[in-house]
Amino acid sequence: MTQYVLVAGAWLGSWAWDEVVAELRAAGHGAHALTLSGLADRRDEGRETPIDQETHVQDIVGAIERLDLRDVVLVGHSYSGIPVGQAAERIGDRLARVVFVDSDVPADGKSFASGSATLEASIAENGGFWAPLTAEEYEGQGLDDEQIARIVAGSTPHPGASLTGPAKLDRPLGELPATYIKCLLDWPELPPDVAELMKSDKWRLVEMNTGHWPMFSRPEELARILLGA
Repeated sequence: MTQYVLVAGAWLGSWAWDEVVAELRAAGHGAHALTLSGLADRRDEGRETPIDQETHVQDIVGAIERLDLRDVVLVGHSYSGIPVGQAAERIGDRLARVVFVDSDVPADGKSFASGSATLEASIAENGGFWAPLTAEEYEGQGLDDEQIARIVAGSTPHPGASLTGPAKLDRPLGELPATYIKCLLDWPELPPDVAELMKSDKWRLVEMNTGHWPMFSRPEELARILLGA
């Protein structure tokens, strides 16, 4: 039995994967959606000690080890591709494959916010958190009004230190068995760092004709892709 471990992007929690989890379990596999520290039902954590990038990496590694999961397909969406990519190399032979869903990927010494003075300023202006998007900012992403309302209602401010802290990799990311899912409505071209990783014979590309949040807009299709991974 494959064990899927799913981590949503900024502002979201485990609830974002509800429909995908149901599809994976119906196919006979294990599915474990995680909420990272400081978000959703864990939003009150870290009020005294800042939640940084390493905190989120340890959230993922710790859950996999605590549940003693093996044959793991580790899935990261958007921001969470950065901690997921780091966790993937730390769990060793527990990993079957890592899947990046329209996500950022970690680069040693760089952060999610690297090169974005606007994001860093926004975090500073919002008390150390990245404020969630408004409903209008989800338009054009293949989402209907009900789906947008659900995302907006469930979003929580994202701990800023996790976005500005550097990733730490011990070996090249291209050495991991990986699938990258590109959502074409968001932006049809691969980020340059992902295009470079695609030169590895261990990486493959899958495209979805939807926006940046396919767990809401196309959950059944996304689940089928994950099952194929």
